[in-house]
Amino acid sequence: MIEARELTKRYDEKLAVDALSFIVRPGIVTGFLGPNGAGKSTTMRMMLGLDRPTSGSVLVNGKPYAEHAAPLHEVGALLEARAVHTGRSARNHLRVLAATCGIGRSRVEQVIDMVGLGDVADRRVGGFSLGMGQRLGVAAALLGDPHTLVLDEPVNGLDLDGIRWIRSLLTRLAGEGRTVFLSSHLMSEMAVTADHVIVVGRGRLLRDQAMADFIREASVESVRVRTPEQDRLAEHLRNAGATVTFAGAEGFTVQGATSKEVGTLAGQAGITLWELSPQAGSLEDAYLALTRENLDFQEAA
Repeated sequence: MIEARELTKRYDEKLAVDALSFIVRPGIVTGFLGPNGAGKSTTMRMMLGLDRPTSGSVLVNGKPYAEHAAPLHEVGALLEARAVHTGRSARNHLRVLAATCGIGRSRVEQVIDMVGLGDVADRRVGGFSLGMGQRLGVAAALLGDPHTLVLDEPVNGLDLDGIRWIRSLLTRLAGEGRTVFLSSHLMSEMAVTADHVIVVGRGRLLRDQAMADFIREASVESVRVRTPEQDRLAEHLRNAGATVTFAGAEGFTVQGATSKEVGTLAGQAGITLWELSPQAGSLEDAYLALTRENLDFQEAA
């Protein structure tokens, strides 16, 4: 379990993390979301003892990370997969890590097989692709068979098979009762991997709830419409108080009216419909709606 208590980090005049409090529980995958500059990386670095909080605290399995006698057995982390000695082979990189923590070589071979690097384990890491480097980073995180995993962008550079593999791995590890905490900008992947979500913006906590509840409460459902009389139907819908957003010849979307209400209005006006499709809210919609006011950079109108 990871517990942040009023966690705060300031760099001179910059408040990177602002009194964050949350609990990451075992047995589920918890996603960590926020815009660039929201304080996600700083928060994860404080979890791992790489940055010292200005105030507050963060405990991993009941203790600050630095107080664990065998930290690699408690927490496995992937923050920067490319931060390795490029002249070493993947196997030797893992052996060095294992030796510093009293982990046997048999475990090195196990994690190499787990992440699918068996065929390239003796190649120098400097020649690895981005995806291979990510797999090596995951192998290092798993080396101590930890109770808790903290992963920053674990699917970065992975192909479709790799993404499915990491999704299955994290789900299995959480099913074993471990704590799994991951950050990612891939909303579609986070939506199908994470059971719970923590969202931050400008260093502050914006949301801490079950993924399904977050999507349902924060997103706005819409209706996709295609008709040969777009302008006339759109006018009727606007007069009824709905919002219409055109998508060229592909039709338009409607917010503020259900598919039943759109269909009834079209029927009353004698307008033919080619398509009438309810569009469920997505994680991306919910995330953008929640964080719009917490972006460091706003798109000009």
